[in-house]
Amino acid sequence: MTTQMTIKPKILTIFGTRPEAIKLFPVVQALSARASLETLTCVTAQHREMLDQVLQIADIRPDFDLDLMKANQSLDDLTGRLLSGIGKTLDETKPKRVVVQGDTATAMCGALAAYYRQIPVSHVEAGLRSYNIYHPWPEEVNRKIIGTIADQHFAPTETSAAALRKENIPAEQIYITGNTVIDALLITANKNSDTSSLYPILSELYKKFSGRRIIGVTSHRRENLGDGLTNIASALRSIAERDDVALIFPVHLNPKVRAIMQDALGDLDNVAMIEPLDYPNFVSLLNHCSFMMTDSGGVQEEAPALGKPVLVMRDTTERPEGVEAGTAKLVGTDRDVILAEATRLLDDEAHYLAMARAHNPFGDGTASQQIADIIENSLIA
Repeated sequence: MTTQMTIKPKILTIFGTRPEAIKLFPVVQALSARASLETLTCVTAQHREMLDQVLQIADIRPDFDLDLMKANQSLDDLTGRLLSGIGKTLDETKPKRVVVQGDTATAMCGALAAYYRQIPVSHVEAGLRSYNIYHPWPEEVNRKIIGTIADQHFAPTETSAAALRKENIPAEQIYITGNTVIDALLITANKNSDTSSLYPILSELYKKFSGRRIIGVTSHRRENLGDGLTNIASALRSIAERDDVALIFPVHLNPKVRAIMQDALGDLDNVAMIEPLDYPNFVSLLNHCSFMMTDSGGVQEEAPALGKPVLVMRDTTERPEGVEAGTAKLVGTDRDVILAEATRLLDDEAHYLAMARAHNPFGDGTASQQIADIIENSLIA
């Protein structure tokens, strides 16, 4: 009599950038805890150095590392290599389902390569829309392509679910889970109670700026390169002229961003332009700052979970929920508007508290478990 071995369904989670890794590590952990599933990970290393930081912190050892990062890579070159590399991995692993997150080139190519092999796709953080294909670029089109392919859409909010329904996605394929970034944030903030793991430079800056209001800054978006970034830099310089504030600015690795910011801010003693922070240290900055000024998507979700207002230095946002809830304000890239709104947060306590205390619409920290439940149930039915 022979004993038949049960073959577990394989799930392949594909990601390539730091933001994807942050938002997917709780999902990978939740899926890995399911005894009924075989959970595999494939990283493309679209952003090598910044990705590796998160993998180490989350204790994720990828099963496949395509290592596709190249200096000054064009989008079409990157896309071609992503499709080919991910395709080979899919042919080797033959998963029952592919999981992608968000709107990167890696996520889009992961979904497309899976579609070419008729492998179903789960899309984490589905339904974000700015309704402008060039803002953010190329992310708006990337996520619309994924939305066409996926059959499980994990929408972070009702707003994103409504956007999917408007595009005729069947209601039974849409699940409102909250955003996994809140899961990642709360996991990391709990670990961060031991400050000994902080970068020494952060601890030193907190001491140096102890009598000032700290403003956290991030700025790197492609569509802001040029006049937008120059305007942002000019506004930051004007804000830094106050003697009651300090700016801590982890500067993106993009040399164009670095050159503009160094030229505008490099001579100011109360502006600390530092190397990009790993995730625990970035969460520490969120905790220590008075508010955030950013053109990043994820910060719009993360900062409110810790009670920090966000000024969004973009002309559009695919996360209108934060603006509607009052946790974030869209200020564009006009120097005078940015300066006026930052000044209002610094000088108008009632306005600051209204933003700081507004309800965070992006979730309660259980999104990853919900996603793992839905995926498991769809495969073990």
